[in-house]
Amino acid sequence: MNFLVVNCGSSSLKYQIIDMASGDALMSGKIERLGEGRTHRDAVREVLEKAASVEIAGVGHRVVHGGDSFHDAVLIDDDVVAAIERCIPLAPLHNPANLAGITAARAQLPGVPHVAVFDTAFHVRMPRRSRTYAIDAEVAARHGIRRYGFHGTSHAYVSDRAAAFLGRPLDELRLITCHLGNGASVCAVEYGHSTDTSMGMTPLEGLVMGTRAGDVDAGVVLLLARELGIDAAEQLLNKQSGLAGLSGLGNDLRDIEAAADDGNDHARLAISVFAHRVRKYIGAYAATMGGVDAVVLTGGIGENSRTLRRRILQRLEFLGIVLDEDRNADAKPTLAEPVAAVTTETSRVPALVVATNEELQIARHVQATIDGARQVEAKRPIPIAISARHLHLDRKTMDALFGAGSELTEYKPISQPGQFAAEQKVNLIGPRSRIDGVRVLGPLRPAVQVEVSRTDEFRLGVDAPIRDSGKVKGSAPITLEGPKGTVHMEEGLICARRHIHMTPDDAKHFGLKDKDEVEVAVTGGPRDLVFGDVLVRVKDSYRLEMHIDTDEANAAELSRGAAGDLVYEPAPSGVQGALRGKRAK
Repeated sequence: MNFLVVNCGSSSLKYQIIDMASGDALMSGKIERLGEGRTHRDAVREVLEKAASVEIAGVGHRVVHGGDSFHDAVLIDDDVVAAIERCIPLAPLHNPANLAGITAARAQLPGVPHVAVFDTAFHVRMPRRSRTYAIDAEVAARHGIRRYGFHGTSHAYVSDRAAAFLGRPLDELRLITCHLGNGASVCAVEYGHSTDTSMGMTPLEGLVMGTRAGDVDAGVVLLLARELGIDAAEQLLNKQSGLAGLSGLGNDLRDIEAAADDGNDHARLAISVFAHRVRKYIGAYAATMGGVDAVVLTGGIGENSRTLRRRILQRLEFLGIVLDEDRNADAKPTLAEPVAAVTTETSRVPALVVATNEELQIARHVQATIDGARQVEAKRPIPIAISARHLHLDRKTMDALFGAGSELTEYKPISQPGQFAAEQKVNLIGPRSRIDGVRVLGPLRPAVQVEVSRTDEFRLGVDAPIRDSGKVKGSAPITLEGPKGTVHMEEGLICARRHIHMTPDDAKHFGLKDKDEVEVAVTGGPRDLVFGDVLVRVKDSYRLEMHIDTDEANAAELSRGAAGDLVYEPAPSGVQGALRGKRAK
């Protein structure tokens, strides 16, 4: 099966035709100077003439901004086109060109499915603290003002490649991915998900870029708007700033580096500011994630400029990143060999250069979306359990809180076989307040894990990360108080990620496997809601059940005993699908 991938700019059209069986590009190219006597329709016609001998089963379109409307890739219809049009004010340099390509391709290939793949989709579930601007909440809601993020297709692709290179599951890694090109952004990829990114409501925020200013004091924007007018200020910040504005030499880094070598101070300053901004974001994201397992550099600059890679990675030894000059000089990743390490063998945190392949990632989304349109009804009901705050103890902490040799006493069994709520309770003590009488669940585990809701963590005054059960490394601190003693934990407090327990038979029925991610839609009641990023956990000893916390249950106005009928929609490489259910009657 072959898919055409189209990436339209205002004056160019880049394309690839990808054979999904091999992942190879059968054809690729770029048609330029659109608007100078040639239209996007002409460009699409030219591509199809070149590909006359190739059967195209679907078309994937890169769309920069999906706003709040799109969380995943979608089949394009007139409603989708209208929604993309509504996002034009958020990406005025990109969405109009994306729409021109969609319109031209749909007109000339009406018999195949067309799929929109959004740069913003990878970031859409960033936590509120990352996506919220500190302005009046009503004004923000009225105008859709929030941080969306971009380059999501690239950040997702290179994250997967980095995890494969490191030989570790993506959902166990904290990665900082740096897409550095004419457009540039950094992303904190925490256990497979974007939890922060440098671009914001528009692609203008964040790093220094080819012609975009990146982070600028809002007061500067207001001053420019007053002095120059809105249109001139927008032109300056989007098209006359960044590397081009600082250097006065245009936005081609090769020219700027050559001028810097010749002693041009403006060129040297442009390079210095660019590298400083990237390095600053790497440090910030390492802090917000509580550490970093690898740093990834990609994009035209990240893949090709050893000089800027050196400048960016220097002085990061405190994070465990030790640059290897020879490896950095030799690093030339290709699509055939896409990953190269540029740090020493003894570097605690590797830095990797990864050749991005957004077109292949888009094609995978096309495949998944087309497959997802053929939904399979899953008639097996799935119970939804509401999990209140609780904790699990290890032997050492049990002894400290309840006395040496003490044992948990069963209060009542819980739904998962072999597990029980214990008679024992402890008090949680945080910097701001305390929560008394939190029940211990048994049996004892190898490590302490305290699970609370967002409401609880705010009450305690602790910022607890959302984590899979068992992954407490680098989580939040908490003090436990029992009848025989008090224990301060440097880590162990989490907000448990919503998840579904399944037996292998259940997983086979739904077409899922362990560690897949799904969406669960709860409908038919007063507050319909779709839960995203639900982890699937498969084990022989499990019983089919979805677990959510009290905040999540309250948001959907669920009560105990809720269940639903589910529909599974597959997604790229089995990474993400969707389970859609309804309330129990």
